[in-house]
Amino acid sequence: MNDSIAAMRQALDAASLRQLPVGELVPLFRSHATLLEGLPERFGQVLESVLMQLESSALFSEESCSFSQQDLLDQLADWLDQVEARGVA
Repeated sequence: MNDSIAAMRQALDAASLRQLPVGELVPLFRSHATLLEGLPERFGQVLESVLMQLESSALFSEESCSFSQQDLLDQLADWLDQVEARGVA
C-alpha cells in the first residue's frame, strides 16, 4: 500500500508542475485507490467527486472552467494526507 501512496504522491507532484497531464493522473489515482483497503466508503466517494471535477476541468481552459485545477490538485493532496493519517498507507 505504501507503493500506491508513493505513486499517487509522485503523480500529483508531477501534475502540479504540469509535467503530467490530468488525463494521465486521473486513471492512475483510480487504479491505485482500489488497492487501498480499509478506507471508509466516504473516502472513495470524495475521491471520485474530485477526480470527476478534475476530468471536467481538463476539457476547458483555466479561465473558462468553474473551478481551479490547482484547487482540485490541492484537494487530492489533502485526500492523500487523510489516507495516511488513517494509517492505511
